[in-house]
Amino acid sequence: MTYLIFNALFSINFLLIYNSMEVFSKKEPVVKAVADAASNDDLERFATNKSIPLEIRDITLEALSHFPDLFQTEIDFQFKKNIHGSVMQAQPKIGSLLFSGKAKRGYRIKISRYLALEDEAIPIENLPKEVLLGWIGHELGHIQDYLERNTLDMLGFGVKYYLSKTFVSEAEIAADSYAVAFGLGEKIIATKNFVLNHEKLPEDYKRKIETLYMSPGEILSMVDAEEEEGSE
Repeated sequence: MTYLIFNALFSINFLLIYNSMEVFSKKEPVVKAVADAASNDDLERFATNKSIPLEIRDITLEALSHFPDLFQTEIDFQFKKNIHGSVMQAQPKIGSLLFSGKAKRGYRIKISRYLALEDEAIPIENLPKEVLLGWIGHELGHIQDYLERNTLDMLGFGVKYYLSKTFVSEAEIAADSYAVAFGLGEKIIATKNFVLNHEKLPEDYKRKIETLYMSPGEILSMVDAEEEEGSE
């Protein structure tokens, strides 16, 4: 019941932060190639104050293009060998949290260099594009959520995230809500389905996703609500 209440609350929050999706027209192959090159050049502007590993640069810039509020925000995307049971993790930089105002706060997104399966490890950049885009988009949703929190609120957030599974679920719903609102709903669904349906991902990780995160069906309901809102 608590989970359903949080889901309802953040579904309402999603509607409040709704942002219209861009619609791109189809072009002939030769024209499309030129358009893609121009698009890649245009995406580079979203690298402002960002540090991004080359292997995931293009897809990270694409994810960032959905979050205009993060344009000037300092974010370091860092490959890590192990992130304690997670694939990615978004956090404020401790120094900037304690000594900078929220407008100048910096963040880091830790990213597992490899996705660990039962019998192999896959370089993170080899995941399907929509899956990786959804994963990064979810972490950017966390940072979007952090933007207006003051230092005391962020410190409390960290404590509650560590101590309360209910609060973890609330925070994860908020991150997904922002990602969906900024046009990444289908990618978030792709990520969830990838995790839940992958035969070689650890079962304990799948259970964590099932327990603490919204299901693909719940996210689809949010996407449908966005589309209905946009058509009015």
